[in-house]
Amino acid sequence: MLHYVTTNDGKLREARAYLGEDAVSGYNFDYTEIQSHDLEPIAAYGAREAYRQVGEPVIVDDAGLFIDEFDGFPGPYSAFVEDTIGIERVWTLSEPLADRSASFRCVLAYCDGGAFKASPDPIDRDDRVTAAATGATADEEESQPLPVKLFSGAVPGTIVEPRGSGGFGYDPIFEHDGTTFAEMTAEEKNALSHRGRALAKFAEWFETR
Repeated sequence: MLHYVTTNDGKLREARAYLGEDAVSGYNFDYTEIQSHDLEPIAAYGAREAYRQVGEPVIVDDAGLFIDEFDGFPGPYSAFVEDTIGIERVWTLSEPLADRSASFRCVLAYCDGGAFKASPDPIDRDDRVTAAATGATADEEESQPLPVKLFSGAVPGTIVEPRGSGGFGYDPIFEHDGTTFAEMTAEEKNALSHRGRALAKFAEWFETR
């Protein structure tokens, strides 16, 4: 059984839409979220830690809202910003910007304790991202890293005044092609969302695993 390490029912529904209703289960585990300006190391570290806890194949994701004029902020700190100041204040800060371009980005990390043959090589330590994804943590030997396979997805949009009652998180202030994510049905959002795009790549690869 594949375990999606999340307590967010919306994420789990999205994963099941791509992987099958009975193919993935939710798993509640409070893995360590390391501090990083990039999503990849955060998701990879969580996947390794979650695999050690579960002992079976796991997927962990890290996602964020990246606002161009804020140099990508809040990015990996999106959940913290949402919890502390709320999405309405993010809109208030963004409203005066001449360019409110932004993107939702997601990185999905998979770990099952085994090695991967798929490219890019997940143990290529010459690459910063994949090295972070497979490097040994403080409690494991450098010679025995746990490989992690990464899948990314992104969708461009614009920050707007909150609209809509659906979705979760920043969905009400993120507009794509004239419609906020909160104004879309779950099916419409899943078809183009950043997480959906990462899940689609993962689902295609996972069929060969």
